[in-house]
Amino acid sequence: MKKIVIFASGSGSNAENIILHFNKKSVANVLKIFTNNPNAKVLERAKKFEIPTEIFTRQELNEGKVLELINKIQPDLIVLAGFLLKFPDAIIKQYPNKIINIHPALLPNYGGKGMYGINVHQAVLENNEKETGITIHYVNENYDEGGIIFQKSVNIEECKSAEEIADKNSVLEQLHFPEVIEKLLI
Repeated sequence: MKKIVIFASGSGSNAENIILHFNKKSVANVLKIFTNNPNAKVLERAKKFEIPTEIFTRQELNEGKVLELINKIQPDLIVLAGFLLKFPDAIIKQYPNKIINIHPALLPNYGGKGMYGINVHQAVLENNEKETGITIHYVNENYDEGGIIFQKSVNIEECKSAEEIADKNSVLEQLHFPEVIEKLLI
């Protein structure tokens, strides 16, 4: 059985979807959820599924404490699902091509520092894009620049707000993120 750890900073809707997906499969288990936000809703979702959690500070992330905890698990895949801090080089070097992220746009467009969540959707809206989508990619030392694993687009011509765009993207995330993770693990 393959081992997954998830990093999330917010609501954890993707984390819960991944947990539900793998609860029905014999491919992998989510062994732990890490968060830098003690108020993140992902903690409630993890508790519901009896998945252990770890709350850490930016300093603990950057100074190696989180890497020590990851090393105790030896995950086959580290999944960033709405995780907002830059991932440290030390973890990336120790787990090459084993750390993936989901981005709410079609990279390389609308990527980089500060481009997450509603910020991305607002930029897409302001630029009058006809489509947007999701990108699942490997994590490297630069924001949103790792190798692309999967992209899926959606038409947004009818969308009048960033929230409507977010809703369309969320459907893509829920549908495709767990499937892509599963393909990477088998």
